[in-house]
Amino acid sequence: MRVINVIRSIDISNGGPSRSITHLIQEMLKIDKKIEIGLETLVSNTPIIDSFDNAYGELSFHKFNKLGYSNFLNFNLENSNAEIFHGHGLWQMPVYQMAKIAQNKNIPYIITPRGMLEPWSLTQGRFKKQLGLKLFQYSDLEKASCIHATSSMEVGNIRALGLKTPIAMIPNGVKIEDFPEKIPTKENYPKKILFLSRIHPKKGIENLIEAWNLIDNKIRGNWKIEIIGNGNEKYIRTLTEKINSYGLSKQIIMMKPVFGETKIQLFREATLFVLPSYSENFGIVIAEALACYTPVITTKGTPWGDLNDYNCGWWIDIGVDPLKEALEDALCRTDEDINLMGVNGRKLIIEKYSMNSIAKKMFMLYEWLLKKKDKPTFVQLWEK
Repeated sequence: MRVINVIRSIDISNGGPSRSITHLIQEMLKIDKKIEIGLETLVSNTPIIDSFDNAYGELSFHKFNKLGYSNFLNFNLENSNAEIFHGHGLWQMPVYQMAKIAQNKNIPYIITPRGMLEPWSLTQGRFKKQLGLKLFQYSDLEKASCIHATSSMEVGNIRALGLKTPIAMIPNGVKIEDFPEKIPTKENYPKKILFLSRIHPKKGIENLIEAWNLIDNKIRGNWKIEIIGNGNEKYIRTLTEKINSYGLSKQIIMMKPVFGETKIQLFREATLFVLPSYSENFGIVIAEALACYTPVITTKGTPWGDLNDYNCGWWIDIGVDPLKEALEDALCRTDEDINLMGVNGRKLIIEKYSMNSIAKKMFMLYEWLLKKKDKPTFVQLWEK
């Protein structure tokens, strides 16, 4: 079996999608030697990897024009012997190129929206996205052999758009072996709350700052928040100004992005991880925090009801007041409570989100599309 994946960028700045697609391919190459996987992407400054450490994996970077179109990508796709194409992301020229070529060559193709069909996302740049849907995007999704969603919430949002295409619900996975099994010692003086993700308006960082300002300093006195990530410099300045206006510059620290072992160490040191997003199709950083024994506070804009089911965090309504209440609850918990929640979170990731199990599901999906296996249970067909 030969599969070609297409994504606009695997740059470090691209966040979760860069990690999830490269890690998934690496795991799939390990579990089955009968599969060859290519990853076609555009040139970027700091790609998360520059090659695969497996002879059956091939990574290609392509130059592109101002519109994001790449003649080199087109040539590779046109002349490939792939049996399946798999595109990641929407509103992006490389995935559009892939869909057109797949349609012309009658090759089955999958599109993974990566949260770009979520209601909040569709309100951002609304006119351009509605125009894009009418011109090409809806058609490309409709003609796809399958759409890959990472949560049941995302499945529902895709169906709400009227798409009748089969949908495979396969979450993103975590390479659990990258996260030490030993239970960490948490920082205590002060205790740390960590936000580590893209610095972007959809992440709800303003809500975190405002909620923290509303909490009595007697409760938050021995805590600090580290906000770590990259983003638009102008937006980062507005956040810094908001922090300063509340007199919180000693308790809320803005920091540059970190990666690899440094990032994992920060997850392990933190007492809590907070992601107050308006919208996430998955939220890989939540899974990474849980893998590091760190309880999580996140919103119902993310698909993480598991936090409540496994008693490893708080899954709350979007907004300042629910976040304030969850933070106050967390800050007043005993160390024993927090440690138990951390252990529960690690258990959740092992049981439901290990990269090995996710890679096996994706392989099953490919086999089904090539008519080699029966329909997997995680594939939902359209029902009237």
